[in-house]
Amino acid sequence: MAECGRGGTAGGALPTSPSPALGAKGSLKAAAGEGGGGGGGRLGQGRARYDSGGVSNGDCSLAVSGDEARASPARGPRGAAVALTPSPAAGPLPRESKPGGLPRRSSIIKDGTKQKRERKKTVSFSSMPTEKKISSASDCINSMVEGSELKKVRSNSRIYHRYFLLDADMQSLRWEPSKKDSEKAKIDIKSVKEVRTGKNTDIFRSNGISDQISEDCAFSIIYGENYESLDLVANSADVANIWVTGLRYLISYGKHTLDMLESSQDNMRTSWVSQMFGEIDVDNLGHVTLCNAVQCIRNLNPGLKMSKIELKFKELHKFKDKAGTEVTKEEFVEVFHELCTRPEIYFLLVQFSSNKEFLDTKDLMMFLEAEQGVAHINEEISLEIIHKYEPSKEGQEKGWLSIDGFTNYLMSPDCYIFDPEHKKVCQDMKQPLSHYFINSSHNTYLIEDQFRGPSDITGYIRALKMGCRSVELDVWDGPDNEPVIYTGHTMTSQIVFRSVIDIINTYAFFASEYPLILCLENHCSIKQQKVMVQHMKKILGDKLYTTLPNVEESYLPSPDILKGKILIKAKKLSSNCSGVEGDVTDEDEGAEMSQRVGKEDVEQPNHLPVKRFQLCKELSELVSICKSVQFKEFQVSFQVQKYWEVCSFNEVLASKYANENPGDFVNYNKRFLARVFPSPMRIDSSNMNPQDFWKCGCQIVAMNFQTPGLMMDLNIGWFRQNGNCGYVLRPAIMREEVSFFSANTKDSVPGVSPQLLHIKIISGQNFPKPKGSGAKGDVVDPYVYVEIHGIPADCAEQRTKTVHQNGDTPIFDESFEFQINLPELAMVRFVVLDDDYIGDEFIGQYTIPFECLQTGYRHVPLQSLTGEVLAHASLFVHVAITNRRGGGKPHKRGLSVRKGKKSREYASMRTLWIKSVDEVFKNAQPPIREATDLRENMQNRGV
Repeated sequence: MAECGRGGTAGGALPTSPSPALGAKGSLKAAAGEGGGGGGGRLGQGRARYDSGGVSNGDCSLAVSGDEARASPARGPRGAAVALTPSPAAGPLPRESKPGGLPRRSSIIKDGTKQKRERKKTVSFSSMPTEKKISSASDCINSMVEGSELKKVRSNSRIYHRYFLLDADMQSLRWEPSKKDSEKAKIDIKSVKEVRTGKNTDIFRSNGISDQISEDCAFSIIYGENYESLDLVANSADVANIWVTGLRYLISYGKHTLDMLESSQDNMRTSWVSQMFGEIDVDNLGHVTLCNAVQCIRNLNPGLKMSKIELKFKELHKFKDKAGTEVTKEEFVEVFHELCTRPEIYFLLVQFSSNKEFLDTKDLMMFLEAEQGVAHINEEISLEIIHKYEPSKEGQEKGWLSIDGFTNYLMSPDCYIFDPEHKKVCQDMKQPLSHYFINSSHNTYLIEDQFRGPSDITGYIRALKMGCRSVELDVWDGPDNEPVIYTGHTMTSQIVFRSVIDIINTYAFFASEYPLILCLENHCSIKQQKVMVQHMKKILGDKLYTTLPNVEESYLPSPDILKGKILIKAKKLSSNCSGVEGDVTDEDEGAEMSQRVGKEDVEQPNHLPVKRFQLCKELSELVSICKSVQFKEFQVSFQVQKYWEVCSFNEVLASKYANENPGDFVNYNKRFLARVFPSPMRIDSSNMNPQDFWKCGCQIVAMNFQTPGLMMDLNIGWFRQNGNCGYVLRPAIMREEVSFFSANTKDSVPGVSPQLLHIKIISGQNFPKPKGSGAKGDVVDPYVYVEIHGIPADCAEQRTKTVHQNGDTPIFDESFEFQINLPELAMVRFVVLDDDYIGDEFIGQYTIPFECLQTGYRHVPLQSLTGEVLAHASLFVHVAITNRRGGGKPHKRGLSVRKGKKSREYASMRTLWIKSVDEVFKNAQPPIREATDLRENMQNRGV
């Protein structure tokens, strides 16, 4: 599969020119060249030319005939012919349609380290950064008076391109060109009964190309005594929102619209911004210095760049032919409205505010309950939110939430995508230890690569602070009778064993109170083994768990019982050894790596020759419920392995079992702990994909914490879901003794209800330039990937279009849907990349377990490649989760995913080596097949 890529810009770059902000009062000017047009800019000198072969409609391509797409000149607000040529100030232009099926990449990995590759550019004509933003109903009316290119949808797949505009007296809506008399090619506003969003009329539903029309760009005007519909498609969701908002405002206030618009000029928001200006105009001069004005707006909106604010003031002064740099109150208010208004949030506010410029307590209650899923909502909760986030005193006193307060609320941690319930331990911690995934580190002492990298105690500090609950100590004889830690047979540096134990004692329970496992790879002589024992007993003391396992039990103790304890995982002498030392097999990952480095033969043996070494009894006695043993095969383990014995698997061998014996591997891990460590060939300390082994139930998947990238993103994101305590309860189907689950299933999981995840990527905020990119200024061309990681049936990815030259406020407005068959094992990863990169494309990412998603309108705080939060950088998204067979929010109910016909899969009976259970289910195969047939037939009938 080819990588998603980019090439040259189609059609050449559009010219850009500064578009000054309209006045805060937004006077209604209908003359050509004035007012705010098509989503906000000044009226352009022309419109985009359409190809007769097809039309762009944002995310869809509509096939039309040459006659229907005839190039008749559109008429401007005063009847002047408008040339069909691109203009930088003409408002949102239609985007080119995305090519049918973006080329898929060879893997789902979008790491921070990328090789050069051929790329294809996805072109979109989205709003330019310099355009006027919509921040009020007045702006919407202004834009409608100027007019917009809209597509008029008729039955039988007919599409007509028309130029729609609102008369200056706001009494009627007209369109041009038309075969009708000019007096007939209009609708009186007073005859409009309703404005519907989306494709919700018979004409839309029966139109042959309805599936190609974006739901967000479609709207219908219902008018007249016979409730006729005028069905329209805008070139972008922004333009559709402008018309819907403006028309609803006109319907609500009728002939009083002008009075309402005039009264709104001195609204709550403007009054508050004026007060902010007054605080910096201490001498009441009526003006302030440019520096003070810029700093004040930056303080009110910390995500804005100082240079951008300063540039906006200078553009405004240039437009007014004003000399000097002093800023008046009117200019301050105007620039604030321009820079600090997010149109997507404004349109969301007016949806719930009944065409007011603010939300009252009842409006906010409706939003919280209908969209954010807040249970037991009341006016008291609404008032608390208003008092917390509304910046104006007037709004706090009246119980009104302005656009700024609403923005503050939506950008606050209260509206982050991560469910705060999962920030604390929220899972049952009284299950056996083998029922949990355990956050684990490989060669914890290394801070670089496996072969030449330095060893340092900071590796342990970092891992333990991140919630790691299994660290590795590779111990060898050192000078002066002091054992040392390093990777044997390599050139890595050494650190003293005693100092590591000191650090572990200090930080063992820094991030979690649950048990810490020390994976001890012992290569010391008997003499230095005794020194190891002395250090551990003296420093760790009562924290060491040395209680012998109860042979009558079948499972390990729970994390709750083992709170505050340190477990030693190492070799142990057999119970019949009577001497002070004995002979045991050696575990030497370093020797395995040493033998494999430099070999080119792909077919490597799975097992190296077994070596043996002497183990002292004192060290053996420190090992209790994590005795290291060598794995033979599953059937042998089911019969003879003790529950306190732990096997370690090389990544290559574990992958072999995961592919060839997935069911056995899952059943094995129900009772026994399995540790998987990276292949010795990963001498650069790269990481394996932990999902490959979590899906088999492997509890201890050891990661190279020093190496950032996709795999560590998955590991860090996964263990956030239970208070970052280092333990995550495995799915029930992986714990129940009488259940069967194949890790490689490519279909729905028996007994688990699939979920539909609906994600809309709305916008982005304050994307930084990629750290490793070459010198090309601060401009980025961002696009977003949404990835699903989980069992094979769930792995998927989708990408948005590219928004060109706008990393500050890009609008994406794209929706995706994913079927999640095993929600408990799924993760969602958002990745923001630069489509015009030089050297590095990675901007930011965020990885979250499916179970931690909050539905509704949410912000996603982006993180750097190394996991640091990127200041003020975020994605604004909408999340909905519905059951595969329906349910959820009313507007999502009934969605389903139809699967193609294929042969039916039946559960097979496996021997569990529990005699009583095996006997009971010996003859159960036929009834199970019948039950499967019945369930599938019922489900298919319900789809």
